[in-house]
Amino acid sequence: MKALIQRVKRSSVEVEGKVVGSIDHGLLALIGVEKHDDAASVEKLLHKLLHYRVFSDAEGKMNQNLQQVNGGLLLVSQFTLAADTRKGLRPSFSSAAPPCTGRGAIRFAG
Repeated sequence: MKALIQRVKRSSVEVEGKVVGSIDHGLLALIGVEKHDDAASVEKLLHKLLHYRVFSDAEGKMNQNLQQVNGGLLLVSQFTLAADTRKGLRPSFSSAAPPCTGRGAIRFAG
């Protein structure tokens, strides 16, 4: 399981013109779920996302986590993070979990 995180002031996801998720200040996490990932993988990643110290404290140092700044967490399934680009010019997505597994992992973590 892989995650690409971005601190945001505001973020939302729209599907067919309808907002299906949104947060204010917090983390947007694009989540790549792979075939071998299990519930333990989800729990481990969620723990990291909640505890990464990527927000500034009063002294301007990145020393606070998502919970300390009362931030939101928006999880978005993104199969392209599972791409294998080691050879050739066509990425392989054979290690990516099927879409239903990715959506299930996001629901479990959220």
